Amino acid sequence: MASLERRGPAHIFFTRVPTTTSAAAQYVTAAVHRFEESIAGRPYLIEVMAVSQDRWRADIVRIPGVPTALMPFYGATPTEAAQHLCDWLTRAYARASKPAGSV
Repeated sequence: MASLERRGPAHIFFTRVPTTTSAAAQYVTAAVHRFEESIAGRPYLIEVMAVSQDRWRADIVRIPGVPTALMPFYGATPTEAAQHLCDWLTRAYARASKPAGSV
């Protein structure tokens, strides 16, 4: 099982994210939490950003700031959102490593 607890604190970066309104685009500053994890022997960079109060979205990134096509995972804190993503990846690798036909 992957765990974020054994790692040091997440790296926190600030980025300007465009938001749109009916009048014009505005930019807000958002904290980006980055977690570096090793899951099934592969390194992953996970970025977590707030989407609303008490709701955070975690994505795997290949290039910082550019999420992959994998579905995002949500949590009440940055660590919780990243943990959901790590847990899912761990289960996916465990299932893929089983021989065909086994449960």
